[in-house]
Amino acid sequence: MIAVTGVSGLLGRLVVEDLLQSVEAKNLLAIVRSPSKVSDLAERGVQVRASDYNDQAAMQQALAGVEKLLLISSSEVGQRAVQHRNVIEAAKAAGVKLIAYTSLLHADSSPLGLAGEHVATEKMLKDSGIPFVLLRNGWYTENYIASVPPALQHGVFIGSAGEGKIASASRADYAAAAAKVMTLDNQAGKVYELAGDRGWTLAELAAEVSKQSGKTVAYQNLAEADFTAALLGAGLPGGLAAMLANSDIGASKGGLFDDGRQLSQLIGRPTTTLEESVRAALSAL
Repeated sequence: MIAVTGVSGLLGRLVVEDLLQSVEAKNLLAIVRSPSKVSDLAERGVQVRASDYNDQAAMQQALAGVEKLLLISSSEVGQRAVQHRNVIEAAKAAGVKLIAYTSLLHADSSPLGLAGEHVATEKMLKDSGIPFVLLRNGWYTENYIASVPPALQHGVFIGSAGEGKIASASRADYAAAAAKVMTLDNQAGKVYELAGDRGWTLAELAAEVSKQSGKTVAYQNLAEADFTAALLGAGLPGGLAAMLANSDIGASKGGLFDDGRQLSQLIGRPTTTLEESVRAALSAL
């Protein structure tokens, strides 16, 4: 049986949908806090069990009979290390044979502040004795595409990434990679550095939005503190604003770039281009 955590989230849901293309529903387990959010998957034959990253005992029960587990990193930055430890210890107690973990691109050398909890989790996996595979995901293109509407409204796209190249891919690309790894044999010990086929700068993103929308959008590079303040002014929570600004600074230092093309090799097709992502975003407006 293959289990996926966080299936009510955007990535987890996509992974299960991909797995359903090659794995019988009865052999898939969706682990969620609220089963009602994935009731449609249950109706299609997917097993659904309730658990929470904060409840190790419940997680151990949920993982009964599971052979492979995809641990999708928690969305609660700052609490990830403790939560991931709960899942890993529960998996060990339940006899899980392989854990795949969604880490961060080049986590062990990344300049992003987000890397710390991922590195800690990778060490937990090594210390656990459970065979594991690391899916070191780069940035989702959606992280930046979400800012297209305000950029069009104000004629400016703001950030702190400077000329840093961002080799992003769509969430669907990363989901396809995770699903593929869960169905392959002999994955224990592998480390995948996953990123988009082509890197781009925020200035290039602004130019692409201008080109496709017919409205002039310029890129304005800000100091980290100024970008954080702007995000706070836009209504983002303090922790999220600080994380996004810090990640942009990390991008300016090359932290979100990789040209190894392991992602497209794994999924057997080119990754979603920036042009395609911008087109989809504009068509949704």
